[in-house]
Amino acid sequence: MAHIHEKIDFTVAIFVVHDGKVLIIHHRKLDKWLPLGGHIELDEDPEQAALREAKEESSLDVELLGERPPTTSPGTRALIAPRFLDIHRISDTHEHIGMIYWARPAAPVGHQMPQSGVSANPTLAVEEHHDIRWCNAADLDKLIPPMTDAVKWYCRKAIEEISRR
Repeated sequence: MAHIHEKIDFTVAIFVVHDGKVLIIHHRKLDKWLPLGGHIELDEDPEQAALREAKEESSLDVELLGERPPTTSPGTRALIAPRFLDIHRISDTHEHIGMIYWARPAAPVGHQMPQSGVSANPTLAVEEHHDIRWCNAADLDKLIPPMTDAVKWYCRKAIEEISRR
């Protein structure tokens, strides 16, 4: 995707949790373990981008978790608030503002939703990733290459908060 602006882009990161495990990908180009995610396109809002990226990168339909205020009216649509926001440097001249979402699979993992035939088993996007896997908090310390401390913190926080629901 072309950059929205030469200096900054808006992105989404989706930490999908199921059964005490978070879904992560080993990004082919960056050689890093990351959550699902990517750029918000010009014709979509952050929720749409998060749902699209989750589907493209894992084949999963997900449910975003968070609060949506009851303020939708003509000309205004309330959005689910991201759990966190960050800004991270991509290069000396470019940054990303990241909207960080918690999510869970829309269908039980290992099953198919009968009405839609949608599978809840993740599928590797081979053109973008080396690997995709569910990890518990302890697994995050064993990844090769090692996961960054920031991404590991978000993974553990998502596991902790979603497992309490």
